[in-house]
Amino acid sequence: MALFNTVAQAPADPILGLNEAFLKDPRTNKINLGVGVFKDASGKTPVLNSVKKAEARILEAEQTKNYLPIDGSPAYNARVLELLFGADSAVTKAGRAVSAHTPGGTGGLRVAADFIKRNNVAKKVWISDPTWPNHPQIFQAAGLDTGTYRYFDASANALDFAGMQSAIEQIPSGDVLLVHGCCHNPTGADPTATQWAAIAEVAKTRNLLVLIDYAYQGFGSGLREDAICLEAFTQAGVEFLVASSFSKNFGLYNERVGAVTAVSNDAETASRVLSQIKAVVRANYSNPSSHGGSIVSTILNDAALRTEWESELTAMRNRINGMRTDLVANLKARGAKRDFSFIAQQKGMFSFSGLTKEQVARIRDEYAIYIVGSGRINVAGLTPANIDRCCEAIVAVL
Repeated sequence: MALFNTVAQAPADPILGLNEAFLKDPRTNKINLGVGVFKDASGKTPVLNSVKKAEARILEAEQTKNYLPIDGSPAYNARVLELLFGADSAVTKAGRAVSAHTPGGTGGLRVAADFIKRNNVAKKVWISDPTWPNHPQIFQAAGLDTGTYRYFDASANALDFAGMQSAIEQIPSGDVLLVHGCCHNPTGADPTATQWAAIAEVAKTRNLLVLIDYAYQGFGSGLREDAICLEAFTQAGVEFLVASSFSKNFGLYNERVGAVTAVSNDAETASRVLSQIKAVVRANYSNPSSHGGSIVSTILNDAALRTEWESELTAMRNRINGMRTDLVANLKARGAKRDFSFIAQQKGMFSFSGLTKEQVARIRDEYAIYIVGSGRINVAGLTPANIDRCCEAIVAVL
């Protein structure tokens, strides 16, 4: 009985597989700029003080390990909507927005994909070129076709908005438009508020279902500043889905806590959509785990904890932006002839460095510095202790 003999070896994940290679590398001076996690100035991924305090309260007050509802805790979902749309949101007050607790932002994307497929909402999802490598896999695994639209101008190291808008205008009516809500992964190049408004109008005119991957709220310019994408689609009056994550802004990577949110034209439609989302969840993981969501709702329901969390979030964002500035200055000081000033203008954890696959391979082999093959650098992995050697390596391979 050799039933698994025909099973082929799956290719390594381009990001998590790189992390596995990093862990196996015996060199003591190795540096990981691949996997997308925040690191502090000492190179560690910390547990936020506000999170530790919330966990202590949860441990003291918890009296049951009973199942959560299929869509998660009502307190958690209420806080998700508040973070997305603000405390006085008209769409929330009108009952047009509904949320379900999911296992991370990836889980939110998959639930959204299964909802779209199951209800025959659309057949094809259009994804930015470039994008997070897991995006196509998620939608294809749900049985949806995928295509790409132009997004980035590599020669200018900037968003190609004219190309993006032209491409979106060609997407067939009724298809899904996937956008990154802020801190575009991998480029770090985001549309402006005016550009988001124009994108929303195209989506409305073309009758596109917008799906927003929203994994980095607060890592760009601020909690509300990073919500200009949501505001644009809300103002345009289009229906859309949001897959959000608290891995980055709460540092809850291994808790896998996120949400899928739907904004509909009216409360009755939103209720029906939520019922179908719950049906998808029930057939998949049945209901979400409790701990991560309890941390988020505990912090956001307490004024002092929320203030502390927002301060910690600001500190994380400022550290990333500071390393961007230092990276640009250090490369210039080391004699890099290429202009890297665009890195300081990008937002979020990632920078599309412009390094080729060959240059990335040399940096890994010769300097033990791990970067994704596309040239994406996790700026949050840079520290005062490693930035000099990283810049030395980059200049050497240019």
